[in-house]
Amino acid sequence: AAALGISHTVLDLRELFQTAVMDRFVSEYAQGRTPNPCLDCNRAIKFGAMLDWALEQGADALATGHYANVSFDSASGRWRLLRGRDRRKDQSYFLYQLTQHQLAHLMLPVGQYEKPALRTLAAEAGLANAHRADSQDICFIPEGDYVAFLRHHGGAELVPGDFVDQTGRVLGRHKGLPCYTAGQRKGLGVSADAPLYVLRKDSAANTVTLGPDSALYTRELTADRPNWISIPALESPISVTAKTRHSQREAAAVAEPLPDGRIQVVFQEPQRAVTPGQAVVFYDGESVVGGGTIVK
Repeated sequence: AAALGISHTVLDLRELFQTAVMDRFVSEYAQGRTPNPCLDCNRAIKFGAMLDWALEQGADALATGHYANVSFDSASGRWRLLRGRDRRKDQSYFLYQLTQHQLAHLMLPVGQYEKPALRTLAAEAGLANAHRADSQDICFIPEGDYVAFLRHHGGAELVPGDFVDQTGRVLGRHKGLPCYTAGQRKGLGVSADAPLYVLRKDSAANTVTLGPDSALYTRELTADRPNWISIPALESPISVTAKTRHSQREAAAVAEPLPDGRIQVVFQEPQRAVTPGQAVVFYDGESVVGGGTIVK
């Protein structure tokens, strides 16, 4: 802002950030799920409170540095969320919860650029962040020690329990459910004839089920809290491509509405380490159809 000679205002959204993002992060882990706090931050903070404030001040739009694109589809009368040009940096996965109102007031100016080109532009403009390293950490856990955060911020107790195999046989003791996530192999402290991976966590029984890599694959999942972008609602099964992690490549699937408002997703090919608490996001070519939170 100083380089451009424009005013800069800092909004104090710490209280909302704590309740909507940090507290929910703790709550989800306490229930045995693995949340994605960036999704909650985008929904409640960046494109929630911050956009609301900007519009109240008379702004026309909110601009952010997400690698994605927005366009209006005159045929359907709906705003569309599209992938960013730089597929390696594409962040459309993190924006699937945006509403039509939010998309109508959103500008994503970096979406048409590759990251190296943006660094060149920033350097030419004399911006201080032109060569700043990318960050992959959760912003409120800069060192990546989320277990320590859960203990100190949320007062979460690490209650030891049993590692069990798929038949329920006890294999050893775990340090507490928050220490593990689906697909994890390292740091288990359990010896076996073949490599073992975390398959699932049971918060009611306080157990962590371990098994072979082959047991991590599934063709089906159920998601709730759906949000739709390219369509008003999911009224019948649709063919899409979908992914259950940001870093994952999409796979062909069918999304079907359930009577209770949730979504049933069936993939053509088994998917590895589908994790409750993460998001499943649906695509139709370059366009984000919608998505939801994986519950099982």
